[in-house]
Amino acid sequence: MSANSVKKVRESLLMSKTELARKANVSPITIARIEKGMPCRMETQRKILLALGFNLADKNKVFSD
Repeated sequence: MSANSVKKVRESLLMSKTELARKANVSPITIARIEKGMPCRMETQRKILLALGFNLADKNKVFSD
């Protein structure tokens, strides 16, 4: 399982899992799985980065592969 900072970043933005899921156009279950460290597709990472307000170049600030 890969470590990521999705939960930390999401909480720092005072955003709920449901809100992030809606902005990223993924299911809340997907967000929960990713926050637990489960892997996800590159496309899902891209959607989450953009929904959190990051540029794609900032991938390493949220996801460490």
